[in-house]
Amino acid sequence: MSNLGEYDLDFYQSNYIIENQEQSSNDSNAHENLYGSREAQAAEQLQPSSSVPPAMFLSSSYAGQLFQPAATSDYYPQCPSEDGFDEEPPLLEELGINFDHIWQKTLTVLNPMKPADGSIMNETDLTGPILFCVALGATLLMAGKAQFGYVYGMSAVGCLGIHTLLNLMSSAGVSYGCVASVLGYCLLPMVILSSCAIFFSLQGNIGTVSALLIITWCSLSASKIFISALAMEGQQLLVAYPCALFYGLFALLTVF
Repeated sequence: MSNLGEYDLDFYQSNYIIENQEQSSNDSNAHENLYGSREAQAAEQLQPSSSVPPAMFLSSSYAGQLFQPAATSDYYPQCPSEDGFDEEPPLLEELGINFDHIWQKTLTVLNPMKPADGSIMNETDLTGPILFCVALGATLLMAGKAQFGYVYGMSAVGCLGIHTLLNLMSSAGVSYGCVASVLGYCLLPMVILSSCAIFFSLQGNIGTVSALLIITWCSLSASKIFISALAMEGQQLLVAYPCALFYGLFALLTVF
């Protein structure tokens, strides 16, 4: 055991530890000397030389004035006043939707004996016609007839045919939108007939007479509006005949 203890002491007191300690101390001294020499060189470089005047190292201040743009009315646009928003037309008027004109056209169609205002009827207003076409399709659907495609298709083709005919008969031209607007508003009596078909069948004498009365009503209203808008005096029956054929197609859809 004594020999083992002496061996352990000899092992921990070997020259390897002493040499490593001496080497680490030498490395730290060399690092400190190198770092100190670099600091000394940096300090010498920062010192002004005798050839450069010391005034060059003083912080120079700008004696001028910074540019500040003046807030003039020519440079900055003026904000719009609240009066500009008050003078703008309403949104529905910009979209071409006038409820007063829609109501007047509806009353003109419901009363065939009422004279039509040509200035109002010569407008391209498709709000009422689209509403009445949708109402006609909805009432037919409630009666068990899904005929939306026929309603829109016959409306487009019929308006095109009457538009061509009116341009040939009248010296003053008429637009397709105006023809579609008038024919669409005069479709309102046909909506009433299709609403009656929801509650009772029209396939009989009563239904046939009702369909003829509704066709006459629609055609007289449409021809009256066309005559007033296009100044075609004395030609109402000539215009009413193609209109009656047009509305007869919708009557066939409603009755049968």
